[in-house]
Amino acid sequence: MEEYVRSGITAELSEIVFLEHMEAGVHYFESTWLTEDDFDQYFAEGIRLRRKYRDTIKVSLGVEVGYSPSHKHELLDRLAKRKWDRIGISYHFMARPNGAYHLNLLSRKQENIAAIEKAGCKQVIQKYLATLVEAIEVLPGTVLCHLDAALRHLPDAHIDEAYLPQIKEVLQAVKEKGIALEINTAGFSNRGAPYPAPFIVQEAIKLSIPLLPGSDAHHPKDVGRNFKDIRSLPL
Repeated sequence: MEEYVRSGITAELSEIVFLEHMEAGVHYFESTWLTEDDFDQYFAEGIRLRRKYRDTIKVSLGVEVGYSPSHKHELLDRLAKRKWDRIGISYHFMARPNGAYHLNLLSRKQENIAAIEKAGCKQVIQKYLATLVEAIEVLPGTVLCHLDAALRHLPDAHIDEAYLPQIKEVLQAVKEKGIALEINTAGFSNRGAPYPAPFIVQEAIKLSIPLLPGSDAHHPKDVGRNFKDIRSLPL
């Protein structure tokens, strides 16, 4: 974590916000999220760094919650146990009726891509957007993360203007909840535009939804990446 903080200082950020992942009830072949013991260590180290660098950069401790309709009460109980500086809402893992491994909607692994294609990309996207509306209504979030990043590694699946009616429902839920929309700049590296795409950001602006930049840094060097490119968006 300290390497990320130092990268934030190098990038001349006034604040760095950590968003570690929380999931519940996910049946999957590997863990990509923190346990409660992990979160204890996360807070202990984050508080140490906050004190150490308080005169240089603000260190904020948040969480990115992967919504699970079947385990929403568990997620709410876990969120209530801690004081978070930011709560991001996302939806990474979709349950399947046959009890097989959850669909990982943001994975580049071939087995996940094949499973999504078998389930039907259009159906998965429609369910993804509908479930995001529920997640926004249920969770005490402060920002919706990477709205259209799901299925980003499937070349023939895109959350584009064809899904605009559902996207507007998601944004209306964001507006009514009074939360922000993340402009995830990792998209510039992956597709030349952020998550979500400019046409979605334009719809958010129409609704006066606050926008928050996020670099989705999975390596210290990525902290604050492409933030300056946001200014060049056709908004």
